[in-house]
Amino acid sequence: MQKEIEIALSPEHITDQQLILQEGSKKLGLSLKRIQGFHIRKRSIDARGKQVLYRMRVVYFIDEPVQQPDYHTALKRVQDGKPVIIIGAGPAGLFAAYRCLERGLKPIVIERGKPVQERRRDLAKINREGLVNPESNYCFGEGGAGTYSDGKLYTRSNKRGDVQLVLSIFVEHGAPEDIMVDARPHIGTNKLPHIIESMRQRIIEYGGEVHFDCKVIDICEQFGKVTGVKTADGQFIQAEHVIVATGHSARDIYELFQQKNWLLEAKPFALGVRIEHPQSIIDQAQYHCSSRPENLPPAYYSLVEQVHNRGVFSFCMCPGGIIAPCATDHEEIVVNGWSPSKRNNPHANSGTVIQINLEDVPEAATNPFALLDFQRRIEQQAFQLGGGQLVAPAQRMVDFVENRVSNDLPINSYKPGTRSVDLREVLPEFVYRSLQGALPIFGQKMKGYYSNEAILVGIESRTSSPVRIPRDRDSFQHPQVAGLYPCAEGAGYAGGIVSAAIDGINCVDAIKI
Repeated sequence: MQKEIEIALSPEHITDQQLILQEGSKKLGLSLKRIQGFHIRKRSIDARGKQVLYRMRVVYFIDEPVQQPDYHTALKRVQDGKPVIIIGAGPAGLFAAYRCLERGLKPIVIERGKPVQERRRDLAKINREGLVNPESNYCFGEGGAGTYSDGKLYTRSNKRGDVQLVLSIFVEHGAPEDIMVDARPHIGTNKLPHIIESMRQRIIEYGGEVHFDCKVIDICEQFGKVTGVKTADGQFIQAEHVIVATGHSARDIYELFQQKNWLLEAKPFALGVRIEHPQSIIDQAQYHCSSRPENLPPAYYSLVEQVHNRGVFSFCMCPGGIIAPCATDHEEIVVNGWSPSKRNNPHANSGTVIQINLEDVPEAATNPFALLDFQRRIEQQAFQLGGGQLVAPAQRMVDFVENRVSNDLPINSYKPGTRSVDLREVLPEFVYRSLQGALPIFGQKMKGYYSNEAILVGIESRTSSPVRIPRDRDSFQHPQVAGLYPCAEGAGYAGGIVSAAIDGINCVDAIKI
């Protein structure tokens, strides 16, 4: 017999197996001898009271042996299987390829960027020299944007698919088992590359193909059906099914759809800045202490407020993290954030953004590129204000709210460097006014948040795609082209690693064989 209950333990006791057994015995009213073991299903930090607790959902095995979870998936050899072309080797593409192996389909993954380890050289040039390789950067390359932007696995996508399946595949390839139980699972940028490599090797081992430095320049169709793709090196790769999993920054794919007169739509996205504090400020506010105890992880936060009828919210919060330059082309500034697995850097950062709606850009009613063009103009303006070499425009928090250019800027984690500017010169008026109204309110909600020790770094603009590629709700195919599956973030149907992975799986499941 198995029973699941909730228990609460202080942080110093969460690894004490005997205490966990005793708590179960007490709450279930059973003799300790009858409980053969336990399995933790979920674990989260509760810092609402004066004493910080871990709340845990625990399954106890009563009068029966403990059943250990199995994290191995059953794959098929697919050398001779039906080919499925997958454009993009981000989370959606890799998990779509993995699902192909389960279904006996042969995945052919085509990635414009480089293998995960080779990407490091291009990222180093971005950080040290401010030089962007448009084909290999924080967004393009094996593993996609998620590989070098944290590996946060928190999602609300349970209704879209099996979140635990996605997490278990990560564990199978080297992720810590903690991600299966933590309420806000996180792998870390330092560990993700090895996991991504392991998945790629498994795909190849079972007969799939992965092509790097290979850019799709055309998706071919005849009589309304996909026939394959053409690549920049002159190849034609034939297949009846093509999954487009190119991420939110592959603007050339949208242009290809436009050239072919295939349906596209403008889509709302969010825009703002990345805000960085000393991690100690966040720890003190969230854990109600002068310094964080060693047995607690760096604290995170989630904030939201309505200002001038607009939602202002924190996004992609990175405790112990770093602000990263994520431009995908020359003369533009885009910032994002990431954390290593230990989250042991001295700063905490989070995107703080405002929803950009279709009504904010009147042309969006008729022009599917209207919000993308709006996004691009702001990124280019940010580059100009920074002065080049990916130096980012920045301002201290209180100075920003009080319309004052900062005399200097605090030490921060953004490696290409920051330049003190008036961020009103780059942010649209309705964006900066909403931010100015929200930040003091956030300070009322979280002690110490509203501070000139915090820095606003621009621009956080790639929160999601400003373009949607339509697809049929049931078949997952583009309404004009049979066998063409718009997928995940780049098509406007996902918003993070796990949701993108689930969407990749769902697209493969929609293929009829």
